[in-house]
Amino acid sequence: MNTASQKLKEALISLGLPQKEAAVYLALLELGRSSVSQISRKAAVNRATGYVILDSLITKGLVSISGKEPKQEYVAESPDALPQLFKNQQEEARSKEVRAQELSLELKSIQKVGDRPRVRFYEGTDGIKSVFEDSLTATSGKIIAFTSIEDQHVSIPNYFPEYYQRRKRNKIFMRSIFPDTPMGAERQSANEDEYRESVLVPAETYGIHPAINVYDNKLMIASFREKLGIIIESEEIADAMKKIFELAWLGAKSLRAKE
Repeated sequence: MNTASQKLKEALISLGLPQKEAAVYLALLELGRSSVSQISRKAAVNRATGYVILDSLITKGLVSISGKEPKQEYVAESPDALPQLFKNQQEEARSKEVRAQELSLELKSIQKVGDRPRVRFYEGTDGIKSVFEDSLTATSGKIIAFTSIEDQHVSIPNYFPEYYQRRKRNKIFMRSIFPDTPMGAERQSANEDEYRESVLVPAETYGIHPAINVYDNKLMIASFREKLGIIIESEEIADAMKKIFELAWLGAKSLRAKE
């Protein structure tokens, strides 16, 4: 390779073109339409490697192909294709950078660093199901919960009756505070069959719409109206919510006793 060709090759490599691709592209520019054997000899690569490199250059828009084996030939595209190639690569890199920024936020949401709480978000009906499925992993065998039975059953028809039975089979006992509605009263009447103790509170005063479950070191929130599920893993937060529940439980029991 003469000095001028060597400088051109080094320039192509400096732009990011692999060394062998630069050699093959230059060889094809000098040869014109040629077979893979002629190109490989000119570029000093073996024939099998020549095919691989030519395929890569075709993908990059620097080489085109004509004919079929055994008379297949290759031709270099105009060097004007080079700026477009690197422009496309830059646009792709920028697109990846934007996606990487978005992905980094998603990845941080599941990353546990030291004792920092781990927060996971789930969207849509399937997301809400996912957070309830997680509650079935409660190793303590206990769940405490605030929830609106109407919101649960209307938002995801046919899911919860089967969920209650699976929770029962897993021997996970639940204590729940429900708004006093017809559906809440119906669920309370099924406490024994669904392995649960529940207390009803006045719906007009204490009615809530999201489901809030606390188990092990987790706080689970399912917003049926916003189609959003959240799981927070934190010993401190879970402990605080358990104490809040116990206060609410005593208050609910006291309300019922006064009726």
